[in-house]
Amino acid sequence: MNVLAVDIGNTRIKWGCGGSGGWLRQGWVPTAQPQALAAEFAGLPAPGSIVISCVAGEAVRAAVAAVLPAAATPPLWLVASAAQCGVRSSYADPAALGPDRWAALIAARHMTGTACVVVNAGTTMTVDALGADGVFLGGCIVPGARLMREAMARDTANLALRDGTFSYFPDNTGDALFSGAVNALAGAIGQMARYLGDITGAAPPVILSGGDAGLVEKRLNAQVTVVDNLVLEGLLHIALQSATRSRT
Repeated sequence: MNVLAVDIGNTRIKWGCGGSGGWLRQGWVPTAQPQALAAEFAGLPAPGSIVISCVAGEAVRAAVAAVLPAAATPPLWLVASAAQCGVRSSYADPAALGPDRWAALIAARHMTGTACVVVNAGTTMTVDALGADGVFLGGCIVPGARLMREAMARDTANLALRDGTFSYFPDNTGDALFSGAVNALAGAIGQMARYLGDITGAAPPVILSGGDAGLVEKRLNAQVTVVDNLVLEGLLHIALQSATRSRT
């Protein structure tokens, strides 16, 4: 069965067409141009199912819905739940968890089967703790690197947004801003790994995804696995499991 998975983020809409054998095609368009998906989807095999994560708001959701190809079943707009695909949620209100975070947790559980820290570093960065028993313990959300730098530029008099590179000991303002943002992201991940390690008794691996994954990967004192499109991987797993259950 072909599955069309769509991850509607704040900056990009990523999609993939695949099945139990892996991905056939993948692509992305800017979230500001959802109508461009029509051309992306042209020529794809007819999907048996469509599963979507959306965190970009109702207007973008409606624009994407308008260009979805016909499928054998209605599109599934993912909502996080108390339990799904081997993951159980400890969130106070399970449905309030972002669907992208939920899909990423399911993907990480399917990939590792062990306690891990699940990170999606994009416009914002989410850092979630997953126990060895598949229980999502909780997590945090921090601004992404660009949001941090934009906030500094907006809310201070002398820290305008400017180019910079990472340095252990920055000697100019551009590098100081950039390095501060990267260190803040790495620190949030490191702290969550320490908290989870205190519970499990061992340093947990970090599953890292998102457009800014490359900024923090080398700054982490942990076993790190970088996964392209972790949310799409979770969406595919959800769709395939749903199809299996519907046949039994």
